[in-house]
Amino acid sequence: MICVTFTSKGVDPNHRHRLGWTALMVAAMNRQHSVVKVLLEAGADPNTGDHFNNVYDTSREKGIHSLEVLVSREDEFSSRLSSRAGFRGCTALHYATLADDPRAVCMLLEAGANPLQTNALGHTPRAYAKDGEVSTILQEWEGKFKEAQARREAEERRRFPLERRLKEHIIGQEGAINTVASAIRRKENGWYDEEHPLVFLFLGSSGIGKSLSSFGFIRMDMSEFQEKHEVAKFIGSPPGYVGHEEGGQLTKLLKACPNAVVLFDEVDKAHPDVLTIMLQLFDEGRLTDGKGKTIECKDAIFIMTSNVASEEIAQHALQRNALTCLRICEHIDDVQKSDDIEISRHFKESVIRPILKAHFRRDEFLGRINEIVYFLPFCHSELLQLVSKELNFWAKKAKQRHDITLEWDRPVLDLLAGGYNMHYGARSIKHEVERRVVNQLAAAYEQELLPKGCTLRLSVQSEGQEEGSMPSLRLEVVGEDSSRRMLDIRPPLNPDH
Repeated sequence: MICVTFTSKGVDPNHRHRLGWTALMVAAMNRQHSVVKVLLEAGADPNTGDHFNNVYDTSREKGIHSLEVLVSREDEFSSRLSSRAGFRGCTALHYATLADDPRAVCMLLEAGANPLQTNALGHTPRAYAKDGEVSTILQEWEGKFKEAQARREAEERRRFPLERRLKEHIIGQEGAINTVASAIRRKENGWYDEEHPLVFLFLGSSGIGKSLSSFGFIRMDMSEFQEKHEVAKFIGSPPGYVGHEEGGQLTKLLKACPNAVVLFDEVDKAHPDVLTIMLQLFDEGRLTDGKGKTIECKDAIFIMTSNVASEEIAQHALQRNALTCLRICEHIDDVQKSDDIEISRHFKESVIRPILKAHFRRDEFLGRINEIVYFLPFCHSELLQLVSKELNFWAKKAKQRHDITLEWDRPVLDLLAGGYNMHYGARSIKHEVERRVVNQLAAAYEQELLPKGCTLRLSVQSEGQEEGSMPSLRLEVVGEDSSRRMLDIRPPLNPDH
């Protein structure tokens, strides 16, 4: 009756005790089924984890005497639990399981409790179940939950294909995106070799999206592993050496998440001994750390990026683009698509593979790569997207920091796209926008030329320019009547040099 009164008066059913637990956890631990029912109906979250760890840790964290914490835990929660055991992250389902209460377990599961949720020790509720009815119920619901989770994930993949998700982060690179998405789709749907992890090698110039393609990854900067002794940083030092207890950077991460996406950035800079370790990883799907423990990671996805052969790839792409434009102009209709594929395949085998073999010096390493993915220079329409993205970024900053609205004309995009450098990729566009636009904005702001809340318009100024010189950008303040006033930004600023 007291619980019903509290919830009817608008008291938050997920309110925590000062030591970290909720009312639903107390009710589940103490077999108070009517209270569990009322709290669940009032919106109590069955998947909320306990903030209480053990008496002594909680005493230190809260600055409360351990005896006071112990008395409070026993009087207000339960006296049947160990004062030394760790309970951080335990849900109401964990506590109902500890109480060996099948009825409360069923009520919580039917209300949406996750039987696979782990506490801070990594234990699911079933890890605390005695042999009997509660263990059987949890095992059955774990199976149901996994099936439902798989259906939800499949539906999510159908509604939001990986290609679409990748395109939210990457501009252009259609071929690379399709290659990666196809390989991952095989893995997600069970059409893959479960004995080996998926391995990609991304090739291309700097700044064209190789690292962004593996968003949500564990990143390893391979420039940190250029020396022979740095293998120890990778997998951990052997017994008797400094750092043995710390473990390796990669092995610690894979132990915590064996199905991770791991990015080996600039793998061409790694020492050959590090590549030997990676070969074992790719070939066997497991890794032995410095302590002699084996870590299984056959469900992981490994992505290597490299700038090796980037010049050859860029030049080949430009030649093919030029040839395509020529064919379109000459209205050549009898060119088969297979001709392009044959040319591409010939280029990969006769040009790229020898370069890779010369650099990595082992066929078996290249043989364990599932897909070599090529990232090509941006075309003009993709450059316009990059410029627009960069300008939108600074427009958002201008609005947030200075209450200034920034607008621009289409010719501005074309002018800034001219700053593209094939060797530096999207970074060259970023630098061009900063040099020609942001520098002017900063100078105008410093010289107090920008009224608060004003609207600024970027446009291309071609009148009055010397013949053959590059057009410049001008900043104009747009009035309420749509009139424009050009800003007179004083020297020495010269954004074009």
